Amino acid sequence: MRHALTAGPLLDERGRLAEAGWATSEVRGYDRHAVAASRFRIKEWDYYCVLTQDVGLALTIADNGYLGLLGVSWLDFGARAEVTENVMLPFPMGSMGLPASADSGDVTAAHKGMRISFRHTDGGRSLRIDHPGFDGGRGLSGELVLAQPARDRMVVATPFPKAPKAFYYNQKINCLPASGEIVVGGRPFAFDPTSAFGVFDWGRGVWTYDNTWYWGSASGLVNGKPFGFNIGHGFGDTSAATENMVFVDGRAHKLDEVTFHLPDGTFDGAPWSFTSNDGRFEMTFEPILDRAASIDLVVLRSIQHQVFGRFSGHVILDDGGRIEVVDLLGFAEEVRNRW
Repeated sequence: MRHALTAGPLLDERGRLAEAGWATSEVRGYDRHAVAASRFRIKEWDYYCVLTQDVGLALTIADNGYLGLLGVSWLDFGARAEVTENVMLPFPMGSMGLPASADSGDVTAAHKGMRISFRHTDGGRSLRIDHPGFDGGRGLSGELVLAQPARDRMVVATPFPKAPKAFYYNQKINCLPASGEIVVGGRPFAFDPTSAFGVFDWGRGVWTYDNTWYWGSASGLVNGKPFGFNIGHGFGDTSAATENMVFVDGRAHKLDEVTFHLPDGTFDGAPWSFTSNDGRFEMTFEPILDRAASIDLVVLRSIQHQVFGRFSGHVILDDGGRIEVVDLLGFAEEVRNRW
């Protein structure tokens, strides 16, 4: 279990992480003005990924100090195809106004014909996208509303070795039922909350320059109840906490270490597998498509493989109960960054 976070400010009077650990709610308060590092090094992002059995939508608003980003991905699982388009904003350094809390504050960003907004609603969140130039002029627009009942989430605060001003503060909120419509190339795609689920990735921090991380996530229904998980490593020094959790009907079950076993060769070829040091999370993963992206600007480089597919296996809950998982839609990724 390692260390559970207590309530208080995220950073101390020197601008360093006050406490490392994990939680199931936002117990530590983030304040951008308390960060000791340069504005060029502060990284803030909101990322949503919403999946149905047939299609998916991912939206990003990120302020990474010297570079901002608006991103949209449209996923077609039947065709095993995806289109991702990003718009870069030079040197935003906090001007994009990403909120200090995952539970309050709205953000809207527009640049070069792409407009994205994330807003809080009564009992949920509204995601809007308008990108007339998407995919060579096909266009992509619409709104999804994610319901957010009172449920546990994954919260982690970790430092980085030998970098006292660096920290990673992250929240992942799984199992968000989605409703609404996205229109792509004039064709409407309906999102039904009984079969469409989203995950929200809220991150704030100061990262070291060269790092590699692994992240996996899935949300859906298992045995008629909301079920999901968040797994990953590479996010700083995890001696006090990992971000591995399983969620069943709104309650979190904390896991220790989960190892990603990637196949040799292509990321979307042979199955992946996942094992845990305590035997509580054992999964295989059948890839459907690889959302691969590579940005190389010499000093800034990002090589991403976010692979979408289906998880099968079992998890062991805190009370010893066992849940079998068959073909649960989600994703797993490897990302190598110099940023």
